[in-house]
Amino acid sequence: MNSVLKGLRIVESPAFVAAPLGGMTLAQLGADVIRIDPITGGVDSRRWPVTKEGKSLYWVGLNKGKRSLAIDTTKPEGRDIATALVTQPGPDRGLFVTNFPQGGWFKYDTLKAKRADLIMVNLIGSSDGTSAVDYTINCAVGFPFVTGQVPGQPGSNRVNHVMPAWDAVCGINVALAVLAAERHRSRSGEGQLVKMALSDIAFSMVGNLGYIAEVQINDEDRRSHGNYLYGAYGSDFETKDGRFLYIVVVTGRMWEELGKVTGLAERFKALEQALGVNLAKEGERFKASEAISAVVRPWIAAKTLAEIQEAFKGTGVCWGPYQTFRQMVAEDPRCSTANPLFAELDQPGIGRFLVPGSPLDFSACPRETPKRAPLLGEHTDEILSRDLGLSDAEIGTLRDKKIVAGPVEL
Repeated sequence: MNSVLKGLRIVESPAFVAAPLGGMTLAQLGADVIRIDPITGGVDSRRWPVTKEGKSLYWVGLNKGKRSLAIDTTKPEGRDIATALVTQPGPDRGLFVTNFPQGGWFKYDTLKAKRADLIMVNLIGSSDGTSAVDYTINCAVGFPFVTGQVPGQPGSNRVNHVMPAWDAVCGINVALAVLAAERHRSRSGEGQLVKMALSDIAFSMVGNLGYIAEVQINDEDRRSHGNYLYGAYGSDFETKDGRFLYIVVVTGRMWEELGKVTGLAERFKALEQALGVNLAKEGERFKASEAISAVVRPWIAAKTLAEIQEAFKGTGVCWGPYQTFRQMVAEDPRCSTANPLFAELDQPGIGRFLVPGSPLDFSACPRETPKRAPLLGEHTDEILSRDLGLSDAEIGTLRDKKIVAGPVEL
């Protein structure tokens, strides 16, 4: 957490990855982010991974630093409260994010009638109006065919990436949309509806990276090159002690350093003469990927991972070890409290574990200790009383009528 966005309040009705990530990104920069939660938990509140007791590690990971209002918006009183919270007056209020289809109490026009300068960011799956999630978008934008086995080799050449990359990029764009619209409002006094589609995030990035132009200009349909880095040099290797690492060369200096550190510079020159290529050029290195790897592989195979780490330390060689999640947590200081990004926090009902804060490090607003995720409805009474001004008697009546609830461990 830090205080860059201190005072700004965002209300969200989110689920799954992109929308909660957008809100959490803002919360970790100091904004007050309030989740409107169903009183029994949202559709993603028990999503895997979960603890042995069934507590969602996924949910607490994407909702750190927020407040939770548990409320039944199927009832008129609940809808009225949610609407009042979203449209509450104030220069740092009137910001709403959801990835549910507009309808019921959170139609933009309905909310705008209560606050003319409302900002609403509405994320949908596909720009054609159909339902979509990261994995159905990813399979449509070509990447499963450039991941995994080389065509003609054993194994599937349609590998769906398990990292929800489009959700991640979309979540950051949700935060960007809120801040851009809020800046526009602060200068013009004008609110707006910002529409976003997960599919547009993916297709735009595919275009930005040149894949669309490659088809239309070069008449080429990219296919997998296994673990080689397309257009440059990158390859995986196995060490003497059965570990794996990846070496990348994308600059001339990296190429020179690899030859110098490994003592293989002369072998590389001989390879150039034998193949008739200039390995100082990035594209030429890609064409010679297998031949280069054949030279480097014995050098790697003769050493342990620790020996290679020592050899590459302080040099210009760009490399990284392959690590399971367990190995990453156990071995990598970047994933520990040695990195200011992380702190160990207690999450009620789950336990103590590493929690990341914002990856942005502002010189004017130093990082603060990250905050845990809320319990379902943990801040219900606080929001109703402090933010909306309801009395204890009014809150008691709402609880008796089961319109609000919490706190509850999901």
